[in-house]
Amino acid sequence: MDNRNRAMIVVFLLCATAETAAEGRSLDVCASCHFDATCNDLPYGSGKMCNCKYGFIGNGRTFCVDKDECQLRGICGPYSTCHNTRGSYYCTCLAGYSPSNNKDTFIPNDGTYCQDVDECRITGQCGEGGQCRNLNGSFSCSCQLGYEIHDGVEPFNPHRDKASCKLVDCGQPASGEDTVLLSVTGTSYGSVAVFDCDEGFVWRSGDRSSVCGADGRWRRLSMVCEEISCEEPVFKAHANMLWDGTSHMGSVVLYQCEDGYHTRSRRNSSVCAESGLWEDVDLWCEEISCGPPLTLPHTNLLWDGSGAPGSVLLYECVDGFYQEAGNNMSTCLLSGQWGEVSVQCKAKCGPAPFLPKSEVVWHNMSVVIHRCVSGHHSWRGGNVSVCGSSGEWQTATLRCIEIKPPVSHLCVLKEKCLRWRAEKYEEDTEDYKVTYVGSRDFQRSFHDRRKQFVSSKADQLELCLNLLPVTNYSISITAVSSRFTASITTSTSLPVPPAPAVYYREFETPVPTLRLRRSANTLDPISLYQVFVLPVEGIVMFDCSSPASSNPKIKSSAEYITAQFDVRHVGTEMNFTVGDGLDYGGFFNAPLENGRNYYIMLRAVSQWKSALKSSCVLWAEVRGTSYVLRVSSLSAAALIGLVAFFMMCGYSSSWFFKRTCHS
Repeated sequence: MDNRNRAMIVVFLLCATAETAAEGRSLDVCASCHFDATCNDLPYGSGKMCNCKYGFIGNGRTFCVDKDECQLRGICGPYSTCHNTRGSYYCTCLAGYSPSNNKDTFIPNDGTYCQDVDECRITGQCGEGGQCRNLNGSFSCSCQLGYEIHDGVEPFNPHRDKASCKLVDCGQPASGEDTVLLSVTGTSYGSVAVFDCDEGFVWRSGDRSSVCGADGRWRRLSMVCEEISCEEPVFKAHANMLWDGTSHMGSVVLYQCEDGYHTRSRRNSSVCAESGLWEDVDLWCEEISCGPPLTLPHTNLLWDGSGAPGSVLLYECVDGFYQEAGNNMSTCLLSGQWGEVSVQCKAKCGPAPFLPKSEVVWHNMSVVIHRCVSGHHSWRGGNVSVCGSSGEWQTATLRCIEIKPPVSHLCVLKEKCLRWRAEKYEEDTEDYKVTYVGSRDFQRSFHDRRKQFVSSKADQLELCLNLLPVTNYSISITAVSSRFTASITTSTSLPVPPAPAVYYREFETPVPTLRLRRSANTLDPISLYQVFVLPVEGIVMFDCSSPASSNPKIKSSAEYITAQFDVRHVGTEMNFTVGDGLDYGGFFNAPLENGRNYYIMLRAVSQWKSALKSSCVLWAEVRGTSYVLRVSSLSAAALIGLVAFFMMCGYSSSWFFKRTCHS
């Protein structure tokens, strides 16, 4: 309580005492207190007094007025605003600040103060590509590396300025001298373009790649390509060289052995390679010699040892054998090979007995020992054949059966079904676990891993799997009882894309606007849409697989592509105006001519590597504005043309707007 208030109370007390003494009677002080005052006892029981309540000032009896605490400078602390109320007050923080008690208002008697708000905690405060910097009571934005300021300067405040950050775009990279572009990962900051030397040139120095910089420009390509040239070709002994004297890449030299010499090499030519060197030729011209002759079973060789062309050798059967048939003389030929000999020497009992699935491990004129070949085992019977006194073999009774794997002849049918043979000796039920894992070259994040279980007594099984299209699969089948696993790989093909969902319309304007609704199950990463314009003149024929013309500026009645859209850049719905004079996907959307009629076709294309599938649908008919073409007034030639058009696409006469062409 300040001195002024104290003085007023003292005066009030003196007046009250004097009044009581003057009247000579007791005064009820509490009854005279103001509405905004309280009655309090005086010390030592000397009486009562009226005091204004907290937040009010006055004499306590005749007046108590509100005290404006906000007149006290700095009562709420820094970065705040004071708000006076009847008998009290409250504080709020300025914009960019918040109370430390996390409430909307406060009175600083509990230690609450205004603290800075970190606006940068809000995700996306500065928009895409922006980075936020907190300031005392505010914030500012600047662009990250790879982004540049748009419609303003840095730093900026998105709540106050129109500025924003946009992705740096270097555009398509340009090839350097004698170079070609191999691949490019994009046109934004950090994208990499890879180059190679043009055909007939070889890389000598410099970097083969260029990177999109933060300044929106591709780094200057430093690679140096030199034209490929080889020196004179290598001379080969005893060979003639056929060469036209050129030594650029792809030039060919032919070699031919001289008379009396021959070569066993399959390749007699050398090519100037990309390395600037002639490809090595494994050519050796050797003097013709037939070399040592073949040794035939059960024969002796009569030969003078000469391997020159014309030399002769004879074969005779050894003791215990006789020549049953065939030729027993061979001559050295000019090709350097001995002539064919077909002599057959037969033992007294004839050839060794043949047992199925077996081989001979020992054989003389009278005894043959057999054993089962690899992959088979003996089932029962003896393994010795003996030549009897009658000149006939007493054949062994050995029986060999195949050692068969539990799963064999595994194959894939129609890209989705597995077929295998279950090899069992008894009719037992076998449990199989089928596991298949799929991946895609064009979608590295894709991963399809599933498994199925099958129980069967059958000797041959077939199981169809729900394999996804354009996917490489590794499939394994495990026979659980034997723990035997067989594996196979397969790749599913590219399917025909679903027909585009369009709303067919007829127009009488040269700039019609069409609407497309994209199918949700389209293979977006490898698909696109193409818009065809077909001038209606005479018989109209359209092949969905036709490449068409990409240059509408050449006046022709043939169809042409007027726009192309990557499916990944098309939303759920899209409006497209035919003939607006703009470029779409590298194709010029040429204006339609007045007075001509057109069919507008839409083709959906799915393509991966060399595979391409497409489907087409009639989107609209545009009639010339100088005259109106009605179905009821079509000429005979126009009717024939319309029928030919629908027959090419597979339309029926009553549902020609609902059918589609596929390729």
